[in-house]
This record gives sequence, structure tokens and C-alpha cells, in this order.
Amino acid sequence: MTVETKLPYDKEYINQFSGDRNEPEWMNSLRLQALEQADTLEMPKPDKTKIGKWNFSNFKHSAQGDKLSSLENLPEEIKDFIEKGNENLIIQRNHSVAYASLSAELKEKGVIFTDIFTALNEHEDVVKRYYMKDAVSIDEHRLTALHAALMNGGIFVYVPKNVELDVPIQTIFWQEDPEVALFNHVLVVADDNSSLTYVENYISNNHEQETVANIVTEVIAHNNARISFGAVDNFAEGTTTYINRRGVAYRDAKIDWALGQMNDGNTVSENITHLVGDNSESNAKTVTVGRGKQTQNFTAKIVHFGKESEGYILQHGVMKDKATAIFNGIGKIEHGASKSNAEQESRVLMLSDKSRGDANPILLIDEDDVTAGHAASVGRVDPIQLYYLMSRGITQQEAERLIIHGFLAPVVNQLPIESVKKQLTQVIERKVY
Repeated sequence: MTVETKLPYDKEYINQFSGDRNEPEWMNSLRLQALEQADTLEMPKPDKTKIGKWNFSNFKHSAQGDKLSSLENLPEEIKDFIEKGNENLIIQRNHSVAYASLSAELKEKGVIFTDIFTALNEHEDVVKRYYMKDAVSIDEHRLTALHAALMNGGIFVYVPKNVELDVPIQTIFWQEDPEVALFNHVLVVADDNSSLTYVENYISNNHEQETVANIVTEVIAHNNARISFGAVDNFAEGTTTYINRRGVAYRDAKIDWALGQMNDGNTVSENITHLVGDNSESNAKTVTVGRGKQTQNFTAKIVHFGKESEGYILQHGVMKDKATAIFNGIGKIEHGASKSNAEQESRVLMLSDKSRGDANPILLIDEDDVTAGHAASVGRVDPIQLYYLMSRGITQQEAERLIIHGFLAPVVNQLPIESVKKQLTQVIERKVY
């Protein structure tokens, strides 16, 4: 069966949508080109995961959200994700900016932190320089083309040369309308010798209504720049999610990923980093808990082009009920990337007889003078361990909860962003029960 992606959105709709937002001509042309390409490109083919019956076409493309007069008006579940005293925060409610704040100090340093549509109007040249060029291409497959054509929200972050941020920047994407789709584009750029920590949260409550999240993130670290990127994804079971987070690190640059993939719906997630410059580095850490009948596919890949580049992948997943997941950890060292190091570890714990998880470590080495290694394990919960806990008067549910936290702790405790660690622990608690 082929995937049905015929959409009720044509060139006339795209022109109207782009015109209403006063987008520059090049963005309008990019959208129309992508829409045309989407009709001919194939769907992505995630390893060992059949997406033929997944929903990629049933959604509402545009919905506005009311502004917030105060953060106190937020639901408690969203308040939990906000660091107290954080002056650098944007909340996107459906497709509208409901709240935006950037400290005077960061403004004075030339930091740009704004929604993608404002960036297109006020910082057009910088956005045009990076948008779907260095990291993600429009024509990779049908979903990237549809993303480019239908992009309806997102964030732009730019940190100038020699500016180091010691406070995090945070975005909350709140899918309040249960039918609205998020085609978010997140673009984070750190210029030479700069550093920042960026944290984002995706939240929805569409437990029955079907919709789509098609998200592309591009993270660019220029020479000697440092970027810590943290995320907690928490889409409800009604949302089919495709998320592509891509990084490019130049000479002496470093990109750290701390990802909590806690969606309840079917999900394909790609987290790929290109270590272009010599002595560049990336650490990609991911945790997930699958439950219900959901199917997920996670690919973490680090490609080494620069000499003496370092790549580390760490994935831990827990599967409950009838959930299934594929974990691909790929380290690729290109010819010429001598003295590079590619390390990866993927571990999956299954809590029921009907859950399933596969861990696939892959090393692709085209250079001799390198170091590389991998570890992978897939197993079910130890019945003796479970029995021991229950013999101490602990219920089976509480025993499973303790085992899950213990299994995920080696990854959660290594996450470099404290706020993500705290948020992730909260979401794990909700999913365990």
C-alpha cells in the first residue's frame, strides 16, 4: 500500500498563505518549488518500519492562538516546563506567538531569538543564508519537500561572533487545537567562538483526533562554537510525527544533543550531525518510553568529515504494552577523516511479552587511522529483579517504575542541560503510569 499524501493545498493556497505573512519572494518561490517536488519524490524508507498506513495527509494546516497576558494563565502541565525567572522564552500557541521575551542583556549583545516569520521579515539575509541549505535539503524525500512547502511555524536563533550565553533560551510549542498540524522549522546558528544552550518542548493533547507534526531543525555551529540542544517531545497519540534534527559542526565546534522522545503516537525521528571541521565533536543522547500500540523509528547518525573529530551516540529505550521501536545508531567516518573516533551504545528494555525493540549499531569506516566501537543490547525485564522488588511489598506497577528509572538513569544523568533533565523525569513519570 502506498502512502496517501495528496493534500488539499495547491499553489493558490501557498501563494495566499505566503502573501498573508508578507514573506520575501525567495521564500514564496521555495515553497512553490517544494510543492511541485513533493508530487514526484518518494516517501522516506525508515529501516524495518512500515509507514504505509500512517496518517500524513489528514490535518488542518493553519490555526491561530490567543496571546497570553501572563504565564500564570498557562495550564499546569505547561508551567512545569518553564524555568522560573527565565527571561528568554517564546511560547508558540498553535501557529501564533502567544508569549515572547528576550532579556535586554542578550538584545544588547546582538542575539536574535524570534519566530520564523518575524525573522524572515527583519533578518531576511541571515535566514536565507542557512534555510534548508547546509543541513537539510528540500528534495531529500517527500516529507522534507512537504515541510518546505507548508512550513507554518518555528523559531530562529542567532548568536553573533564571540558571544557566549550563560543562560538557556527556551521555546514551547503548544499544539492546542487537536486537529492542527505543526510544520515547524527551527534554525539555530552560533557564529565563530560563540556558545548557547537551546531547549524546546512539544506538547499536545489530541488523544483521538488525527493530525501531523512534520518538523525540521537545522543547527549550525561555526568555528569554535558550542551548542547544547535539548528537547522533550511529548505529542499525544493522535499525532503522527516526522522529526528531522540535523547539525553541522565546523572546525573546533561542538554540538551536544539531549533528546527526550516521549511521543505517544507513531514517530520517525532522525538526528544526524555532520562533523565537517577538523577537531569537531558531537554527543547525541536520546531516551524514550514507548507504550500502547505505537510504532517508532529512531536514527542517530554522526558523519565524520574532519580530522580528529569525535562522535558519541547513546540511546536508551523502554517499550511497554504493544509498543515497538527501532533504534539505529550509525557512525560513519569518511575517507580523509583520520584520527577520528566514532562510539555508540544502544540499549532497549521490554516490559511486556508483546512489546518489541531492536537496536542496530552500524559502523561505516572509509579511513584506516581511526578509532570506533559500539555496544547494543535488547532484553526483557528480569523477572527475578521484579520479584525481588514485589517481595518487599512494592506493587508491580511501582516495581516497573523503579526499573524504568534505573534503566534510563545512565542517560538521563548524563544530559548536560539541567532543565531538560528535570522536564524529562516528569514526562517519564507520566508515561510510566
